[in-house]
Amino acid sequence: MRALFIAGAHTDVGKTYAACALIAAARAQGLSVEAFKPAVSGIDPADWAESDPGRLLAALGRPLTPANLEAMSPLRFTAALSPPMAARLEGRDLRLKTLVDLCQTALSASSPDLMLIEGAGGVMSPLSEDATNLDLMAALGLPVILVGGSYLGAISHTLTAARVVQGEGLDLAAVVISQDASPEAPDFTETIGDVARFLPGVRVVPAPRNGQDWAGALI
Repeated sequence: MRALFIAGAHTDVGKTYAACALIAAARAQGLSVEAFKPAVSGIDPADWAESDPGRLLAALGRPLTPANLEAMSPLRFTAALSPPMAARLEGRDLRLKTLVDLCQTALSASSPDLMLIEGAGGVMSPLSEDATNLDLMAALGLPVILVGGSYLGAISHTLTAARVVQGEGLDLAAVVISQDASPEAPDFTETIGDVARFLPGVRVVPAPRNGQDWAGALI
């Protein structure tokens, strides 16, 4: 089984988009694939089809049932805040050990060709009261696919996150740069080149808005 951690250089840069593209590519190649996002916030219990776990389930071809939602994302919070902040509002105490245990259980539950674990927020975003996404990544020790954007300022966010991941001794398997929809965003090709220039030896993959062919090369 090949397992990867899908991390973000920032919030809302396309982690779930990238994960869904990888799932689709794996399925197209006839591979078995599973995904797990242990914690998610900003989810409406009554309308979650377009939420991150909903999109992951759809990519896997699974029905959007309460049981499948629970299996995909057991820690769900209503407020659109970091998981620990959202958990506090609900009187819940979220800790790293819980997240690690859930991920390890998901990793050992089956042996697909590809297993994806998706974080919540950016690399250094708080994920529990005592940990950031980076702490969970370090505890699991999986190769990382880092997703960055191409908005103005994204190069700094992406390079900073990449250096932090590398500094933790984790395997940075690839950096995926998602194309920004804003017409005011910097040139996409130049952005890819600038990120790649400062990350020698790291695969930098463009993820344009008009297709997902890029994902197949990462499977």
